[in-house]
Amino acid sequence: MAAQINPSILSADFARLADEAEAVAGADWLHVDVMDNHFVPNLTLGLPVVESLARATDTPLDCHLMIDAPDRWAPQYVEAGAGSVTFHVEAAAAPVRLAREIRAKGARASMALKPATPIEPYEDLLPELDMLLIMTVEPGFGGQAFLDIMLPKIRRTRELIRKHGLELWLQVDGGVSASTIERCADAGADVFVAGSAVYGASDPAEAVRALRTQAEAATAGASWSCDH
Repeated sequence: MAAQINPSILSADFARLADEAEAVAGADWLHVDVMDNHFVPNLTLGLPVVESLARATDTPLDCHLMIDAPDRWAPQYVEAGAGSVTFHVEAAAAPVRLAREIRAKGARASMALKPATPIEPYEDLLPELDMLLIMTVEPGFGGQAFLDIMLPKIRRTRELIRKHGLELWLQVDGGVSASTIERCADAGADVFVAGSAVYGASDPAEAVRALRTQAEAATAGASWSCDH
């Protein structure tokens, strides 16, 4: 599949979210970071804002829930208009049941792993998911530096996806920019969350296009994509 670029509104102007969504209308998804100041030490936005944003843009919403009790709240984000909902495995009580509920409500089910959380214990869960998110910074704040030590984990995850023959998207989030996206793509990622690299640019739409071009070029030369 082609590389997908998901601009993160965490780096957007919260007073102008509809305009900021329109500024990246060519993006594949709009990444919405939901933080509760419990699972991560930051507080952002919740269901009412997601509902409003879903009405204001045609770009599908990719909601990343960095919250406690996702088993309770994640299905409500589907009802609010999210096309993809990501929960953290570290916070979920019953990840398989939750993934199935998200899918049953009509959204793509995604599971996120913090940098220190290994992928291997969750290999058997992969068929229950539509996307897996490897955090390449500690979740909670935008603008952090990319953690190169996550590249081997991305590679191992891609190997597991290939091993099971899954059509599973592999997303990376944290420090993704023009200087890091090619390494992520070469390692196996195909969905890229970019915040300040997009919204910090003078032309956010052009930044999305440029990042996609870089990712697609790196993917074309990557060993993991040779049979695609």
